[in-house]
Amino acid sequence: MSIIIKTEHPYIVQIEDICGGRPVIKGTRISVQIIIGYYKLGMSIEEIMEGLPHLSAAQIHDALSYYYDHQEEIERDIQDARLQNIMGKYDLKKDKNGRLIPR
Repeated sequence: MSIIIKTEHPYIVQIEDICGGRPVIKGTRISVQIIIGYYKLGMSIEEIMEGLPHLSAAQIHDALSYYYDHQEEIERDIQDARLQNIMGKYDLKKDKNGRLIPR
């Protein structure tokens, strides 16, 4: 049974078995980090909703609010997810076809 951690944000929870325990929109596997990534690409709330039609504007706004309340944590998650950092963490390199392989 997964442990669910409620946050001060009504639509945001943390569940140890989903997205590595990172904050997600309740009832989904959509992380706050994903919403912020789209937002940083310049997508509007409406555009994000078009791409993720199962989310409401309130859920997306709450993800943005959570980000601004926990900006350092989310930025660290974004940095950790960068390909270069993953390659370093798992000691990987790219082969001539662009596939990741062990060093």
